[in-house]
Parts: sequence; C-alpha cells; structure tokens
Amino acid sequence: MHFITTLTEFIRDLQAQKLRAFLTIFGITWGTVAVIVLLAFGTGFKRQTSVNMHGIGEGIVIMFPGRTAKPFEGLPDGRRISFVEEDAPFLQRQVRDIAKISPEYSDGSIQAKYGANIQVPTTTGVYPIYADMRNIMPQPGGRWINELDLNLRRRVIFLGDETAKRLFAEKNPINEYVLLDGVPFVVIGVMQKKTQNSSYNSRDNERVFIPASTFASVFGETYINNIIYQTTSPLLQKDVENQVYQVLGRRYRFDSEDKDALGIWDTTAFDKILFYFFLAFNIFLGIVGSFTLSVGGIGVANIMYVVVRERTREIGIKRSVGARKRNIMMQFFLETFFIVAIGATSGFAISFGITKVLALLPIQDFVGLPTISPIVAGATIVMLALIALLAGYFPARRAANLDPVECLRS
Repeated sequence: MHFITTLTEFIRDLQAQKLRAFLTIFGITWGTVAVIVLLAFGTGFKRQTSVNMHGIGEGIVIMFPGRTAKPFEGLPDGRRISFVEEDAPFLQRQVRDIAKISPEYSDGSIQAKYGANIQVPTTTGVYPIYADMRNIMPQPGGRWINELDLNLRRRVIFLGDETAKRLFAEKNPINEYVLLDGVPFVVIGVMQKKTQNSSYNSRDNERVFIPASTFASVFGETYINNIIYQTTSPLLQKDVENQVYQVLGRRYRFDSEDKDALGIWDTTAFDKILFYFFLAFNIFLGIVGSFTLSVGGIGVANIMYVVVRERTREIGIKRSVGARKRNIMMQFFLETFFIVAIGATSGFAISFGITKVLALLPIQDFVGLPTISPIVAGATIVMLALIALLAGYFPARRAANLDPVECLRS
C-alpha cells in the first residue's frame, strides 16, 4: 500500500513538473546510452579483432628452420638447419604435450591451370590434421584432405576460395581437374571464406593444398618449409618450446640455448597482449561512460534536494500524524529509483536501437559490430543501482531528519 501511495505521488509530481522531470530523466538516459554504446563498441571491436587474428588458427606455433649462432661439439656457428617431413611425427613422439602437428611444404612458383585460366598460388603440402589447427573448413559439397589421400599419395587438391574463383569463376570446381605444373589433380574441396589478417607465405584463400606425401613425390622435395603444432594446453607453450629446442638440438646437433637455430612464432603470445590491451581499453571506455552517467546521477540528487524543499510542509504533516523517519526515507528513495529506472529503461531501449542500426552499416570488417553482451548489461545495471543509491540516500536522509515543527511552520 505504501508503495502504491509513493508511486501515485511520484506520478503526480512528474505531471506537475514536466520539464524538470524530463531533463532529470534525460540525464540518466543519456548516461546509460553512453555507457552501453561505448562498452558495446569495445566488445564488438575485441571480438572482431579476435576473429581476424584467429583466422590463422588458435593457439598454434609455427616453427621455421634457422641458422646456428653458437659453435657446438666442434661444429662451427652459422650452420643452416633444414627440416624433413619425418621431423613432425618424431617431435610428437618425443614431446608428449604436442597434441597436433603437421609438416608444411610450400612453393609459390608452381603454376595452377584450368582451361585457359592460369594462376600461381602458393602450393602447400600438409597432413590432414592441418585443417583443424588452421581453421580451414570446406564449403558444402566438398571435403578436406584425409588419411587415405596421404597414405596413397593421391593427386587431390583443395582450393582456397579466392583461387577457386579465379580459376573457375562461377563454375563448381568439385571433381574437376587442375594442372599443377602440368600434373593433373582432382579438386576435392573449396575453402569456406574466412577473415584472416595475419599469415606466413600467403593468405589461405589464395593457396592450394595437397597431401604432404604427394607434394614430396610429385615435386621431388626433400626438405619442408616449416612445422606447425598445437599443445595440449596454452599454459604449456613455453615448456613445450624448450623441449622442442632440446629434441631438435640433439637431432641436428646444435645448442638447445641457441634460439637462432629455430624460428618460432607463438601466436598465443599475441593473444595475451590482445587480452590486456582490450581489458585496459574497455576499462577506459567504461570510465568515460560512467562519468557521463555520474553527471546524470548528480542531476537526480540535485532535483531530489529541490523536491525535499518543495515538500517540506508535506513531510511535517506526515511526521505529525505518525510517519516515521524510515517511512520518509523510503518514500524519497523510491522516487529516486523510479527516476533512475525510467531513465535506464529508456537508455537500454535507445542503445539497443543504435546497435541494431549500426549492424546494418558495412563496418564489421573494420571495428566489428557493437554487441550488448550480458557483461556489458550487468555492469551498466550495477552502475545505475549504485548511482540511484547515492543520489537518493542524501536527500532522503535530509528529508527524514527535518524537524516536524519547523516543517509545519514553513
């Protein structure tokens, strides 16, 4: 009953002071929109950056042969290290925390031809597990390289989507033949389009992929270009890296402390940098938005002080007929929460509309799509509740502590 009475008085006050009520609610609405939209942009930007970075694969390590910088066991420095295909399975046997591994042959001079169309993509020879590590997925109707292709040295080829478009235009390439330096390969699949803003050699959409065994037999290659692997846990990356240096150091006779002997690109290192960057970035956006929301909260507090002054006689009458201090405090607390709730609801609705409109613009590839995640919504609600508490407490306490006699005299 007390709640209904307070709500009725609140609505009556809004009707009596329309402009004042509008400006007060607008301050909260605008602050809510600022917090939500800024954090939504931060969340969308983070997700898009993560998608772009993980186009190359998640938690992968790419290892290249290098050149020794230290003499070792009577051997001079400056020796060139060369990898062979057997190094990949050998490493997996020796280092138990390597979960997936593939050698990688690579040649950017092999000519791919279909009819009159000629391209010179990067031709890559790999193991079937490579697709899982590199986030390569076939379009419907096609498939990736499998174990039989590898074991039987089949002349099968998987096309990057951009290479497929240049060779076949709108034609379905599945089961068609592509000539690689005059050798026929049957097309088994085309890669689904993916975002990839980092690579080595070339982007996956401009590559063609064949079994590693086929690459070695057809093109007579002895040495691979690099090895790619994933560990059982990202937390073990550094430990696995040290073991890789030790195992290959024994195999190729170089000092395991000689970091120049191998070139290792650990993509998880950038993930850590990305995490801390966006943590700081979103905290900054949250602080900027919260300042705007705080200004709205100060406006609510000021208005509530004005309301207390205007209703001094009313407070005196209520106290004289038996209302307690806590009843007066609760009344002004509730009115403050009503104002904040109306402004917050309007702010959420406007923010939702803004994100929907922005989703229609071609900005996803650049800054991602603003996303109102549960974390963003939760953080905003907590901020609003805190502001309502602070904006309502001091005016409500002042109202409750007014002397009833002085109130009736005013």
